[in-house]
Amino acid sequence: MNPTHPVARRGSALAANLGLSERVFASAADKAMAKAIDDGIERVEAGLIDEVRFADSIADVSTRYLLEAGGKRVRPMLTLLTAQLGAGITDDVITAAEAIEITHLGSLYHDDVMDESDRRRGVPSAHSVWGNSVAILTGDLLFARASQLMAKLGERAIRMQADTFERLVLGQLHETVGPGEGDDKIAHYIKVLADKTGSLIAAAAQSGLVFSGADPAYEKPIIEFGEKVGVAFQLIDDVIDLSPQPEATGKVPGTDLRAGVVTLPLLRLAELAKTDAASADLLRRIERDVVTVTAVAADLGDPLDTNTMASRIVPSKATVDAIVAELREHEATRATLAEAHRWAREAVDALAPLPEGGVKKALTRFAETVVERQS
Repeated sequence: MNPTHPVARRGSALAANLGLSERVFASAADKAMAKAIDDGIERVEAGLIDEVRFADSIADVSTRYLLEAGGKRVRPMLTLLTAQLGAGITDDVITAAEAIEITHLGSLYHDDVMDESDRRRGVPSAHSVWGNSVAILTGDLLFARASQLMAKLGERAIRMQADTFERLVLGQLHETVGPGEGDDKIAHYIKVLADKTGSLIAAAAQSGLVFSGADPAYEKPIIEFGEKVGVAFQLIDDVIDLSPQPEATGKVPGTDLRAGVVTLPLLRLAELAKTDAASADLLRRIERDVVTVTAVAADLGDPLDTNTMASRIVPSKATVDAIVAELREHEATRATLAEAHRWAREAVDALAPLPEGGVKKALTRFAETVVERQS
């Protein structure tokens, strides 16, 4: 492989993102597997460029927009990795990996509209460039293209794709609507994470098994691993949002908090606020001085009314930064970090039925890397 080739460099970066380091791949067999995965990523990358093409000029530009902005390609790499438990990286495995990544890509267009995100992968979000309608329709086109790819692999692949897509939509729906009266808000939040993130990571890992002809006995543990590591991934994102190192995260500390996005540290704080005066005071100051969406404050309880929000004195940047820092050091955030580590440990525990070897080591290291990352 040419080390100066842009796709080859991306493959190496992906290996680092997943924790597939020399420490994991120490033996000759492990290094050969790592080489096969790097080569597979080259094929996937080239395939993505070909598959995300449309004769329509507007569709061609908009669908390629986020693909060309980059991405970690975590999901297709998991597909290629678990395929090592079967016949390896077959043509069907490559097709499945491409379909999984295109599904993920389509979901980003939709997510950014729903979350009103301004940027994605270092560039303005698609809806910021073309508007909500074009962004949503672009996501739909990508979902259609992913379904076409899966259809090449047969009925089981179509069903896997449909089931995953259903969970992605339900996760977004439940996040948008919020918990019902009497629902446990934290349990509701975790279920949203499992549907929106865990389901696709699980499908990626499962696809590698299915389309390489691996032992079906490995499917259940691999699916459980994917679900749990996906939740851990998102919980760490909640902690990273409060990071004091914007040069590492690429975001202003407390970006989600300032935008009114409910995260687990905020939900944990609301629980603690029921019995702890200091937590209640911090929650109140977050609602008053940081959160910019009244509906989110209402969801947490004890909201400020609209008139108060409209007439309040805009706090200084120093005040907001201090509040974000206070939440970062609060027990609620420490509890979120502990929760993420628990989900990662459970993901690793789920791998027990897998044979010892490079795949199991790599998946274990991936779960560890997920909760160690800083961005």
